[in-house]
Amino acid sequence: MFLTGGLKSLLPHVLRRIIRCNRLSISNTSGMAEGYKQANVVILPKSLADDFEKFCHANAGPLPLLYRSKPGDWKCPSLSSDSDIRTDCLQYRIYEHGACTGSLKSLKEYSEQLKDMVTFYLGCSFSFEKAVQNAGITVRNVEQKCNVSMYKTAVPCYSISTFCCNLVVTMRPIPESKLEAAVLATSQLKEAHGAPIHIGDPGLLGIQDLSKPDYGDPVHLHPGDIPVFWACGVTGVEAVISCRAPLAFTHSPGCMFITDLKNDHVTVRSSKEVPQVHCVSQDPLHYSVVSAEAAQKIKNLETLIGIDPGDRGIIHLHRQDELLKACLSISHARSVLITTGFPTHFTYEPPEENDGPPGALAIAAILQALEKEVAIVTDQRAMNLNKKIIEEAVQLGILKRPVPLLSYQRESADSALTFLCENGNPGRPRFDHLIAIERAGMAADGNYYNARKVNIKHLVDPIDELFLAAQTIPGVTTTGVGDGGNELGMGKVKDAVKKHIKNGDVIACDVEADFTIVAGVSNWGGYAIACALYILSACEVHDRYLRKAVGFPQLSKKMVWLSALPSVTKEEKLLKTLVRHGVRSGKTASLEMEVDGLPFYNTHSLMIEKLL
Repeated sequence: MFLTGGLKSLLPHVLRRIIRCNRLSISNTSGMAEGYKQANVVILPKSLADDFEKFCHANAGPLPLLYRSKPGDWKCPSLSSDSDIRTDCLQYRIYEHGACTGSLKSLKEYSEQLKDMVTFYLGCSFSFEKAVQNAGITVRNVEQKCNVSMYKTAVPCYSISTFCCNLVVTMRPIPESKLEAAVLATSQLKEAHGAPIHIGDPGLLGIQDLSKPDYGDPVHLHPGDIPVFWACGVTGVEAVISCRAPLAFTHSPGCMFITDLKNDHVTVRSSKEVPQVHCVSQDPLHYSVVSAEAAQKIKNLETLIGIDPGDRGIIHLHRQDELLKACLSISHARSVLITTGFPTHFTYEPPEENDGPPGALAIAAILQALEKEVAIVTDQRAMNLNKKIIEEAVQLGILKRPVPLLSYQRESADSALTFLCENGNPGRPRFDHLIAIERAGMAADGNYYNARKVNIKHLVDPIDELFLAAQTIPGVTTTGVGDGGNELGMGKVKDAVKKHIKNGDVIACDVEADFTIVAGVSNWGGYAIACALYILSACEVHDRYLRKAVGFPQLSKKMVWLSALPSVTKEEKLLKTLVRHGVRSGKTASLEMEVDGLPFYNTHSLMIEKLL
């Protein structure tokens, strides 16, 4: 019997010969024939072969198709010179009508049945392990001399005919400081599943317990390791089970077919392809992936909106990359709640200013185009005004359809939790992300102040409580957009507000958001969020990560997303609508075409053009 000692340096054809002779005392092929591609194997009746091939193309992340044989052909000349699929895997599984009925070392006894069957060779993550090691990262399953951990997820694959199953993933623990290197090392190895599809909490994939893999062995995390998940070819095994074929075969998970093909060495990269990794949530721990090109475009937007036309000192409130991280978090959200409304003009009716609503509607419009659920919560006294504005925004083509309008009142200690979660259960939140844009924020003394230090608490409903409650609900993140430091969410920069903003010691909002976007005018922050969400959606690296490498790219919807973005024409019409309803400029209380005392033409219109 051969032991594991020098197997990693043996050539593939030698290894196959040893496997064929049944002379190996190992349970998996991880780390063997370093630098050569390994393959998952699925063998199906020829009547199912065309549908399975379509299923592979529809789910290319878990099922990168390396080769499809002709019926009864046991060789794969494009992958190996002298192979026989009946004998060249360490172990096989047999499936009858969707049930695994045993495992075996050879398929020779089924040679007659195999004459009417087609073999599919699918890429395997063992193929990228050498690339990961070359990036200076220890592959824990190799280090621990065990099979990789494989898990069934709650993520559905794109179904084709009778092939209908959920994604299977492998997990490899990666030190946090090496996450980006691991993504970079694997992202171009498309035939070995490419980049990870999830980084962070396994529960977000529906995996309950990392110590209990569905296939393979438990792999132990070292302190500082983050679980990183790649799409896995064992998804093909789940597909075989789902189709309930009278007879089918697969490799035993971890017992791969070793090919003669060397792993690709891809060095030429554009910034469209180079991935970046960003943490978007601590509870549950969740990282997102985006291309360097898209990230830079969003950073440019952040710089554009960060100018200070009112000389308020907001440059001191700026926190780098908050727009990028906020929008990555929103991109992962299923349902978003937006709030706006700053009743600074307490002597007028309505007291609202016109900074806030346009930005809020710009965000709502792109969220609708991205097919996310979106609602707006505002003051009870302003419900009718906001209802009219939303109706007219639909007529103007700014929104595809009306946005549900909600109000919040504190009736008990649990009111905020009950509002945000089904039956007040933190495990079932109604919203994944809350956005406040130019929304009056509660100061440390419990009051709400405009920039001139006037207390306007009597006009403000306690929507801050929703943001405070969100801090206690796992999986719910928050963003605050402001231009003066007294807006909801600006508590994250309150020390800078107190130090650098006029009246900041009194007016500073005390309530934090996870992400704080500071803009010269808050509406600009809303426009920038809309543009950043478009950039992320059009980013192939981020799109693949969002859909977990199953199904097809969403880029065909690009024109729908583009049409939802703000434009000078749309915002001009919306500002005229606000003026008609008596909603005034923040700084001057003017009912002219201006926001925060700055003229729409040649200031706001120019900013919109620059952002686009």
